[in-house]
Amino acid sequence: MRPGLAFLGSSQRVVVGIICLGVFSTALDQTVVVAALPSVMVDVEIPLTNLDKAAWIVTGYLIGYTVAMPLAGRLSDVYGRVRMFQVALLVFSIGSALVAIAPDFSWIVSARVLQAIGGGATVPIGLAMAVGAVAPQRRGIALGLVAASAEAGSVLGPLYGGAIIELIGWRWIFWLDIPQSLILIALLAILPNRASPAAKMDYAGALTLGGALTVLTMALSQRTLFSGESVIPYLLCLCGVFLVAALIVSQRRSAQPLLASFLYSSRVFLSSSLTQFLIGVALIIALVAVPVMASTVMEKGAWESALHLVRLTAAIPVGAVVGGYILRWTGVRAVCITGLGLMAVGLLFMSSWETEVEEVRLSLPLVAAGLGFGLVIPPINVSALSAAPSHYWGTAASLITASRMVGMALGLAALAAWGIERFYSLTAHVTIGPTYETTQAPLIEAGVTVFQNLFMIAGFLSLIAIMPALLTKVEHSDETKGLT
Repeated sequence: MRPGLAFLGSSQRVVVGIICLGVFSTALDQTVVVAALPSVMVDVEIPLTNLDKAAWIVTGYLIGYTVAMPLAGRLSDVYGRVRMFQVALLVFSIGSALVAIAPDFSWIVSARVLQAIGGGATVPIGLAMAVGAVAPQRRGIALGLVAASAEAGSVLGPLYGGAIIELIGWRWIFWLDIPQSLILIALLAILPNRASPAAKMDYAGALTLGGALTVLTMALSQRTLFSGESVIPYLLCLCGVFLVAALIVSQRRSAQPLLASFLYSSRVFLSSSLTQFLIGVALIIALVAVPVMASTVMEKGAWESALHLVRLTAAIPVGAVVGGYILRWTGVRAVCITGLGLMAVGLLFMSSWETEVEEVRLSLPLVAAGLGFGLVIPPINVSALSAAPSHYWGTAASLITASRMVGMALGLAALAAWGIERFYSLTAHVTIGPTYETTQAPLIEAGVTVFQNLFMIAGFLSLIAIMPALLTKVEHSDETKGLT
């Protein structure tokens, strides 16, 4: 028996256990591409100088993952969470198969978006199922376990991907997703599905929200956003703002809107969402910058670079379980602020790294930041879901999770654009010379500066997130039990 599951009843353990397996399986593919990206770039002939283009293999997944959440969350409220979890896994497996047979870059990005639509649906539906399956006093540990499973999948993704690539090639990473999904679909069949015939789906609102997220992410992915050389990113931003305005108008006219009234009236939900958004930006900076810094300016091998990242990611599920377990005694606000403080301390210490870092200065900040990222997950979810009625749990879970993914997607796009522009500005004076000192040393120095800046930005964002976190709390306790 898993340690955390010991605190749940037998039927609750079955439900939460199946949910954990589902989100773990799909979460692997969030980070598995980190290990696969070099092989994919070689296979589809993307040069290293087009790294910002290759980043769309990751960004495309984040966009699909994020856009799917509000749609899937509400669909699960309407048609039943078990059935929609099964549909999500089926879409995920179809997308995986399309990635596995992809002949070129455009195909891969499109297939990854489809794969992400299925994968993105599992997390909010799983969170809503977990909340409905356990008693109110045990929801913290249930949400912590589901979150820990998702984070564990993200932790093992690069290692799992690296092993598969070494043994049978990168395409098999995605072929193996198919039997895993089919087994989980069969396991879910033993759970009852309860639909809500009176509930209706706001498809127009879901599509408008998805369009707004997509356009805004595309805007921030443009490197010229920071150089002012093109008006395209600014036009895309305007288009995104227009879609957001159209969404607000449509939601006011809808009888059962996707963005229900509690989203506008609940200070608790809004503060939880803003905190989650800032955490997402800080998290993606850490997830990308740690291995890239190790493999470039620190000149570490691929395996050692992955181990650098594992120091951080392995601590996240530990923090999630601990945070969920202690919620009943400490309250959501104390756990959330403690986690944000650990994040800030770890990231700000990382901003002092040079090309050579002793073991203690390397490991302690990574572990501290990882524990912090994990600790904040259960209190934010409990706080946000407490603000929603039970028939909107799927929607609330999807939107609070989407807040983090929006932060990650927009953070990654901005990181790639700003990081490249910053590096170019720092190396504009460098000319090719006959010695290491005249060519390589200035480039490495510039790279170190960029990574230090990124970690510092992430650390300050963690501190800023404490302000909205001060408003988080459990607004009320809905006594509804079972899978609604």
